This record gives sequence, C-alpha cells and structure tokens, in this order.
Amino acid sequence: MSKPSYRRLRVDERRRQLLERGAELFTSHPYEKLSMSRIAREVGISKALLYHYFPSKQAYFEETLNTWAEQLRERTEANLDLPPVEQLVSSLDAFLSLIEENATAYRNLLRSAAGVAEIRELIEEVRRKTAQRILEGLFPGKEPPRKARTAVSGWLWFIDGACLNWIEHREIERDELRDLLLGVLMGALIAADAPPDLPQAS
Repeated sequence: MSKPSYRRLRVDERRRQLLERGAELFTSHPYEKLSMSRIAREVGISKALLYHYFPSKQAYFEETLNTWAEQLRERTEANLDLPPVEQLVSSLDAFLSLIEENATAYRNLLRSAAGVAEIRELIEEVRRKTAQRILEGLFPGKEPPRKARTAVSGWLWFIDGACLNWIEHREIERDELRDLLLGVLMGALIAADAPPDLPQAS
C-alpha cells in the first residue's frame, strides 16, 4: 500500500509545480504564442509527460486559471463578523494587494481576454460569483433590489478598467483607489434606487 501512496504524492506534487509554472507562462506570454512543445521546454519536461498531466493546452490553461481564481476567492473572502461595508473594504483591500503583487499577470490576463474565449468565460464566472457575494453581504437575508444586481455587475467591470489605469500610471495611492471604487459602488446603488441598509453610527 505504501508504494502507490508514495507515487500518488509525487504525482500531486508534480501537478502542483506544473500549475505554478503554468501561471507564470500563461500570464507572461500571449495564449496563442504558447504551444505544448514550448511549455514542455519551459518547464523542463518532455511533451509526452506534459500530455500525461494535461490532455491539451486548453485543459492546462483552464486548470491554471481555476487555481488562480480559487486563490483570489480565498484572499478576498469576507469576514462575516464585520459590518457589511467593512467586509467590502477588507475584501477590496485584499483584491488590490493581489493586483499590486501580480500587476503584469493581471494586465496580461485582461488583455488576453479579448482574443481567448476561455479567459473571457472564466472572468465572467468570477465576476458573477463576486457580484453574488457582494449582494449577499449588502442585503443579508433578503432578495436584493432588482437594479442592484445591474449596478454591482457594472461596477465590477469598472474596477478592471480603473485598476488597469492604476497599475499603468500610478497616479493615485492604493487607498485612494480603494476609496474611489467604494464611492463609485455606493453612487451606482443610489442611482439604481437600491442603497443598502447600513448600520447607523452610534
């Protein structure tokens, strides 16, 4: 029993390493410029072994992006012990920190979305889940107003544009960007006649 278990651990470790290297490659090179042959050379294994772990470049790419998306979810998980707006502030701070740490990868990911359907689909899925988390936090225990979902979904698109400008020009500090983004969200909800019920200051 010990030998199969040991081999499985080695397989899992190899897969983890390949996903880490995949994240580096797919975010530093255009998707269409990478082939399985080139990826195998870059990670230092044979193409046959690479195909053993991932049946295609698309499968490798999708699993790499899904791993990154899970890391994003974990980093931005709200602390439910905090009031709704403080939850949002904390999650947004974590998101901006992640972008700051991975500025090149974030820029390449969004720019590649224009030409790669798989990236677009993943980003749309992340936005959908993020919008739902925000709505559940701002309107706990009840159905959010109809236009609130539109406002929050549009805000998430705005975030990407603002963050791309921020990492390109660095004209404002991260805290200033965070406050700007929060202000835009609250303004959008007010314009949608859907301001959240926030606790009054004591």
